[in-house]
Amino acid sequence: MRAFNNSINQMLFRGFVMICRKDNLIMHDTRLLLKRLLYFSGCLLFMFLFLPFEKGVCADFDYFGSLQEKLVSEGFEREKIVQIYQSPQVFFDTKGVSLFFVHREASLNYNQFPSQLYLTGAKIYLKTYEAEFSNAEELYGVDREVITAIILVETKFGQSLGKRQVINTLSTMASLLDADVRKKFWEEISGSTTLSFEAFEKKALKKSSWAYKELKALLMYTEKEEVNIFNITGSYAGAMGIPQFMPSNISRYAADGNMDGRIDLFEHADAIASVANFLKKSGWYRGINEAKAKKVIRQYNPSSYYIDTILKVAQMLK
Repeated sequence: MRAFNNSINQMLFRGFVMICRKDNLIMHDTRLLLKRLLYFSGCLLFMFLFLPFEKGVCADFDYFGSLQEKLVSEGFEREKIVQIYQSPQVFFDTKGVSLFFVHREASLNYNQFPSQLYLTGAKIYLKTYEAEFSNAEELYGVDREVITAIILVETKFGQSLGKRQVINTLSTMASLLDADVRKKFWEEISGSTTLSFEAFEKKALKKSSWAYKELKALLMYTEKEEVNIFNITGSYAGAMGIPQFMPSNISRYAADGNMDGRIDLFEHADAIASVANFLKKSGWYRGINEAKAKKVIRQYNPSSYYIDTILKVAQMLK
């Protein structure tokens, strides 16, 4: 990282903290914190002493058993899979994955991005990574303002990367391929969703198949790049890194922007090159008109709010 973090944090971090306060709540009740820590420690002790196989949560229910067997049957090394799912860092994330069944894209505040605060930050970002943007424009033919707008909206220049462990998000959703796990999960979230059981079943089956493919991609990526899978955090959907790529997009679109021989989407050089490569492979070209630009950006995120915001911010940066 260059001097960017120091310079941009001074101008933007306070604003980010205010905007993202909901994601940064601090527990002030010390006694409540201690009780939760003691409970969690008790759960871990119970699992280590009495469970021969990781159960996903502190409960007498095997959430990840069938998922592990499926992964092994499709070629993943049993020892490595067992090691991952026996880790106390891996658990069935009911709270996180329940967002799949209550989240609404239109509820996100896209109006915050074409503001003076973020436009100032975007101009600093463009100047700080001028060399990387020049390389991306030359190699991929994608406007630097569009790349910047996407990185702004996705993670606020890497300030909001998501706090959920991607392995937990994808494993939890993928485990819903198992009918027993779906039933158990439905019992836990039915009171917090407006979906009927039939609608939940349909959505859960679709999402679990998708998540399973993403989980496999995550496992392959972390093994290839020798990345600690437990250190990867992301969005509620499992998107990761500065550009918020899903794991399956890494092999198809991620690029080594700093030419260090590896792909790290938490590095700005790689993130900039990867966004540019994604857009180029999705149909972007120099001088593209607005109508076609919208179709390309739609492949990054299908939300009309998102697409309009990206193009608006990009235009304001020119």
